[in-house]
Amino acid sequence: MKLVICEHVLRVVIVAPQERIDVVNVAEFRQQLAQLYESGAVNFVIDLSEVPFLDSSGMAVLVSILKHARQTGGDVKLVWPRIEAARRILNLTKFDRVFNIADTAEAALRLF
Repeated sequence: MKLVICEHVLRVVIVAPQERIDVVNVAEFRQQLAQLYESGAVNFVIDLSEVPFLDSSGMAVLVSILKHARQTGGDVKLVWPRIEAARRILNLTKFDRVFNIADTAEAALRLF
């Protein structure tokens, strides 16, 4: 019997910030993500579950990583913040229409 067997291993990097993502620390967040995609990562889960606040500079980083990932054949999934203020920002800006957003990192992984 002839068989063609092909195994695909999908590398997904989970990044879970543990504090605010705002103008004060966004440069470090952007730099750490850049190091990951420069090392070849193209699929990301950004776990925002512990993020209490996200400002426009943080949201710009999320859009930037999404754009880069999609240009290189990857994607970015988000995990909903548990804090309502951060969750509301994603809803008000319609990020839930741009990103696939899951309740947990494990659920986000299943979206790939």
